[in-house]
Amino acid sequence: MKIIRYLDSNHQEKYASLRTDGTAREISGNVFDTFTVTENPANISKLLAPVSPANLFCIGLNYRRHAAESKSPIPEFPVVFMKATTAVQNPEDPIFLPRCLRSEQVDYECELAVVIGKRCKNVPRDEAINYILGYTCANDVSARDWQGKWGGSQWCRGKTFDTFAPLGPCLVTTDDIPNPNALAIQLDINGEVLQDWNTNDMIFDVPRLVEFLSGSTTLLPGTTILTGTPHGVGFARKPPRWLKPGDVCNVTIDPIGVLSNPVVEESFDTAMGGSEWT
Repeated sequence: MKIIRYLDSNHQEKYASLRTDGTAREISGNVFDTFTVTENPANISKLLAPVSPANLFCIGLNYRRHAAESKSPIPEFPVVFMKATTAVQNPEDPIFLPRCLRSEQVDYECELAVVIGKRCKNVPRDEAINYILGYTCANDVSARDWQGKWGGSQWCRGKTFDTFAPLGPCLVTTDDIPNPNALAIQLDINGEVLQDWNTNDMIFDVPRLVEFLSGSTTLLPGTTILTGTPHGVGFARKPPRWLKPGDVCNVTIDPIGVLSNPVVEESFDTAMGGSEWT
């Protein structure tokens, strides 16, 4: 099943099930508990990210080819960082290039996102699928200058600016994706394909990530896990390929669909301009 989250014409947040003909039917109940798909047509005014995450865990260096292009050793354990939930952006809404804490090195990273469906802790890998609601596309947007030079040796500052976690366009439940580690994943900018690989290149597969992240840690329903990016990111290209105003990023994972976001400059009311920081 494909599930969308949206605002209706009365600005009420709702969920719906997408049909193969492109129409959608309202969902009654809680998608993280008990719900039914009604026959009521969904009155979609605005498409939202398919989940409002309880927490947003991210995994770095989780594709072998990406670790190689980053000149990093294969990690022994998953490399974990977090994004603020305020970084989440909707499909079709813009990625803002930071201009207060200014960055000139904003990068793209197509990723498969896993959405936890049930409260869980200490999940064995062979039971992980029982706690996953489904999957969606993600773009782990990253300000490499803040990630590497000005972030105090931590990744979070460069990873968690507003709009740096687009999600969408829908959530596909586990019954329609029996193996999340056999999916083609691609990113293009303005039609130019820059990442084109497969989730079978993950160093730590999806069940292992759920096992690891739930170890001695409660994962709440709606917890979203960004599982890493394949090779082809902007910083590793020669010359580097940074996002610029006017770009349109498209993340494609079949059968989830295409997550599309334009790129614009952040606007702000102060006169700081970020100069005192950079």
